[in-house]
Amino acid sequence: MRTARLFFMLAYGKATGNEEVIRLAGFEGIFCGASAMYGGLAQILNELYGHPVMPLGVHKAV
Repeated sequence: MRTARLFFMLAYGKATGNEEVIRLAGFEGIFCGASAMYGGLAQILNELYGHPVMPLGVHKAV
């Protein structure tokens, strides 16, 4: 969802030439990249140690 918003912001910014939207999309891209790196590292470490070291927001089954 967040990545789709990033791409729409980039497309809108480029289509209109609005530099503010492009700059905001850049910050959104940094956040997307950081959250992707956190998620990947959390999956590796949680699997390696066998228990949640870095929380991923996993919900218990109902």
